[in-house]
Amino acid sequence: MRSALALVAVCAIAACSTTTPNPGPQPGQAERAVDPRPPALDAITESDIRRDIFALGGDAMRGREAGTLDEMRATGWVAERAREAGLMPAGDDGTYFQWWSIRRVRLSENSRISIGSNALRLWSDVVALNNQSATLDLPIVYVADSSELSRMDVKGKAVAMPLPSIPVQPEAQFTIRGNFQNATATAARQRATMIARAGGAAAIIVSDAAASLDRAFDATAAVSRRGTYGIDSAGAPAGAFAGGGGRGRGNVVQVPSLWLRHDKLDLVRAPGARLSINVFSETFTYPSGNVIGLVKGTDPRLANEYVLYSGHQDHDGVRYAVNGDSIWNGADDNASVSVALLATARAFVKHPAARPVLFVWHGAEERGLLGSRWYASHPTVPRSQIIAVLNGDMIGRNNPDSAALLGAQPPHKNSAALVDAALRANAELTHFVIDTVWDRPTHSEGWYFRSDHLPYARLGIPAIEFSTNLHPDYHTPRDEPSRIDITKLTKMTKWMYATGWIVANATQRPDVIPGFKLER
Repeated sequence: MRSALALVAVCAIAACSTTTPNPGPQPGQAERAVDPRPPALDAITESDIRRDIFALGGDAMRGREAGTLDEMRATGWVAERAREAGLMPAGDDGTYFQWWSIRRVRLSENSRISIGSNALRLWSDVVALNNQSATLDLPIVYVADSSELSRMDVKGKAVAMPLPSIPVQPEAQFTIRGNFQNATATAARQRATMIARAGGAAAIIVSDAAASLDRAFDATAAVSRRGTYGIDSAGAPAGAFAGGGGRGRGNVVQVPSLWLRHDKLDLVRAPGARLSINVFSETFTYPSGNVIGLVKGTDPRLANEYVLYSGHQDHDGVRYAVNGDSIWNGADDNASVSVALLATARAFVKHPAARPVLFVWHGAEERGLLGSRWYASHPTVPRSQIIAVLNGDMIGRNNPDSAALLGAQPPHKNSAALVDAALRANAELTHFVIDTVWDRPTHSEGWYFRSDHLPYARLGIPAIEFSTNLHPDYHTPRDEPSRIDITKLTKMTKWMYATGWIVANATQRPDVIPGFKLER
């Protein structure tokens, strides 16, 4: 209760307080050449950035998982820091906040699953490998391996198949790709798909006795029991939201698929064994929020042309432990950009530009770009007046001299002037070697499509993303503040600031390349 009251107090202070920006350039600034070395670089300091990232990306924030009190705490923290930086509130109803609802769909823990007379506890004895609701009562056929599927009559039956242990990375080398949870759950789903393609009406995958499989089972339960998340769009008109955040499964055949612990093997092999399930979903709504602050411009002729800085403050929260650590901090992803926006805001407050500058910290990016999709569809200023989006995602790791600019080459490039501004700022100020590989449409990660600039770009708003790309600690508990290169993060912040300074003072708003259309 004390924590909740403190959060309410923070939100109330942040909602009601403002600070008047210091005097800046006078009208007519936009007609002059813009110095790519902006006047308030000294407002961006390593000490401020270090302080802020250890606060937002530290264990006390518990990973800031969307739809939880931890994300709410982080949202209140960002709003209070925005107020302290001198930003004017630019959210709903004169506050720094824009609240909206996440809709969560998960399998109910009241679902019933049994083999014969033995009831199984969802997420303890059995993991559901998909969110498919079903009511079934089927005989179980046990097959020792996939080769038996074509030789046995499995159509319309529940098919049980063992899951042997597979080679996985040691936990000391845990990464998002090929880790024990991901690799093992993928292997289980592959077997379920084989069963579905052979005509089975349900798939039952049973671990062998390897301890590593029990470990992966528990980890998969921790992830899968969360269900799926989206924007609560009940009552919204068709096409109201810009783009989607998820990836479809294509033409994969799916049937209700269960993964059992190894001690349940005798149940599925018993003569006359039957699977009985009544699995159903339940829906919840949770609040999530965007934080929006504003620095007014100095040229009244440009007062309705907004440059928007974008980032997200959420991450993965508290999950299963890896090497004894269960907090998935997300210091680089994306506390790094959240604190960079705060530092950039201090610089613009100290010396405003000709145009107004918006700062938007989006909620629930990790759930599928939900906060940016919401703001792009419900902007707090007219959408036509947002002239550029400068988004950042993960800007504090890897080689100290390299960085990436996404949206800088076709087909992702939608504004020549915006890209030129970023390249000019880098050439004359920060001197990063620009990695162009991650912006290519052929890159296996599809990195361009995975951050908060995307909903704006889909609406035809000039948009780019600053990044220092993935690293082995991405989406692991090792993404901690102590691993951030503070000097590089400060330098990336100055690059983003200098780019926005050029755009906010340019004679013309950035162009939109004719015919731009994203296809994937």
